[in-house]
Amino acid sequence: MGIKKTLGFGVVTAALGLTLIGGGTFAYFSDSVETTGTFAAGTLDLNADPTAIIDVGNLKPGDFAIRTFKLKNNGSLDIGKVNLATSYTVTNRAGAPANTDDFGKHIKVKFLTNIDKDETVIYETTLSALQSLSPDAVENTWLGWFEERGGLRAGDSDNLIVKFEFVDNNEDQNQFQGDSLNLKWTFTAKQGKGVAK
Repeated sequence: MGIKKTLGFGVVTAALGLTLIGGGTFAYFSDSVETTGTFAAGTLDLNADPTAIIDVGNLKPGDFAIRTFKLKNNGSLDIGKVNLATSYTVTNRAGAPANTDDFGKHIKVKFLTNIDKDETVIYETTLSALQSLSPDAVENTWLGWFEERGGLRAGDSDNLIVKFEFVDNNEDQNQFQGDSLNLKWTFTAKQGKGVAK
C-alpha cells in the first residue's frame, strides 16, 4: 500500500472514530407529559307541574277559571327562554249544527303572569290569537334591582298564573252550548347564550 493510500485510510479511520466517539458521548436532558381533555354536554330538562293545566266544565259566558302551575328546570344548563305554542280542537255537541264562529275566539287568556318575576302581565289575548304567537313564558319585561332577569336557571322553577275567561260578548252565543275545547300548550326550552368556561 502506498503512503498516500495509507495516509488516506488513516484519515478516514480517524474521522470515523471521532464520529463514533462524538455520537456516543452526545447527550441531552428531556422530559414529556401527556394531557387529556373531556367535553361533556349539559342537559335541558323542562317540566311542568301539573301537566293538566285546566280541566273545567259546565261553562257559561262570563265564567272564568284561574290556574297556577309550575315550570321547572331539572336540567344542568340554564334555560334562556321558554316559548309557548298554543293549539286546540273544538268538538261540537252531538247532533248540533257546525259552529259559524271559533270557540277559541271567545276564550280569553286574561293574563299570563309569572309571580316569581314581578307579577307583570306577559300577554292578554284570546286562545285563537295566541295560536299565532310564541310568547316567552319566563321573560321578565320589567327589570328591577333584585329581580330575576328572565330565563330559568338550572334547578330553579317559576310559578305561573293563568286566568281563562269565557267572554260574555252580550250577543247570542248559543252555538257554543255543549261544545268542548281541548287545549294543548307546548313549552319549548331554549338555551341561553354561550359563555366562557
